[in-house]
Amino acid sequence: MKRTKVTFNNEKLHVSSELMRALAHPLRLKILEFIDAHGTINVNKIYKTLQIEQSITSQHLKILKIAGVVHGEKEGKFMRYNINYDIVHRAVKAVNNFLGK
Repeated sequence: MKRTKVTFNNEKLHVSSELMRALAHPLRLKILEFIDAHGTINVNKIYKTLQIEQSITSQHLKILKIAGVVHGEKEGKFMRYNINYDIVHRAVKAVNNFLGK
């Protein structure tokens, strides 16, 4: 059997791992589903409706934002979030390709 040289682009690997890490948490998926159902939504509505502490909600949103999954913009004294569907669709496609679906 012929051996193949395995090489990785470290930067792409890091970005991909952060994205998968962000999407691999049940609470973050629940938050994403809630944002998806409402389009752009205020962070207060997220934590009050889902009955999650504000600080925990903010921590999870920060991880999603760093991974590029959500966009956050300040509106007055509140933060409003929406989903970066391009990133989500690319992640779904990559996972499906990896799994051979």
